[in-house]
Amino acid sequence: MKRQRVIFLLLALTALIWSTRLPMTIPADASEPLEEETKFVALTFDDGPRSDTTPRLLDGLRERGASATFFLVGQQLAGNEALVQRMKDEGHQVGNHTWSHVELQGATEATVRTEVGKTDAALTAILGEGEYWVRPPYGLLDSEQQKLFSVPLVHWYVDPQDWKLRNTDADVKAVLSKVQPGDIILMHDTVPASVDAALRIVDALEAKGYQFVTVKELLALYGVTPKAGTMYRSAEVVAEY
Repeated sequence: MKRQRVIFLLLALTALIWSTRLPMTIPADASEPLEEETKFVALTFDDGPRSDTTPRLLDGLRERGASATFFLVGQQLAGNEALVQRMKDEGHQVGNHTWSHVELQGATEATVRTEVGKTDAALTAILGEGEYWVRPPYGLLDSEQQKLFSVPLVHWYVDPQDWKLRNTDADVKAVLSKVQPGDIILMHDTVPASVDAALRIVDALEAKGYQFVTVKELLALYGVTPKAGTMYRSAEVVAEY
């Protein structure tokens, strides 16, 4: 009986000691692992809008929470005003790809001003006053012509030539094999295979920690102050002629 009482007292003492201990603290050097740094990239689409392909692309981007930049051809805006408005409403950047997709390099100043000015006016009529950045067709422009622009110019760093390949698997492989954080990717929402490829590219890169933003957002995130008449290939590379 005495032995049982001793055991009881020992157990009670042990319980008392544990109940009065201070809570365990986490050492200062045992902080939670930092999340991997987000990698930003800009997906851009030329030559639209197109009523049978662009809506599906917009649906897919919205489902994935991805933003993009659309460089639109002025001649294709009539009848597609709702699509253009939707681009803006869903957080995409809308840009100018000339009125008739004419090559501007070597063209007269009058031609440049007309091609860009008409499209700018059409976009303003749909979306209101704004700064509509320009991508010259084929990415070609003389250095002296760049001085004519009052907005930044956008080139690209990754070009899968999707307009020529028209092959979803090839497009995806071409982009994923080259893309790096800060890059601007060129694609075309007028090609059905390109729409499929673009959404697969978003899925693959988001799984690797990439986030899709507009070109304007991309430059800001990398601390770049965009300048009028300067052609940007990525957040770190300026096109030179």
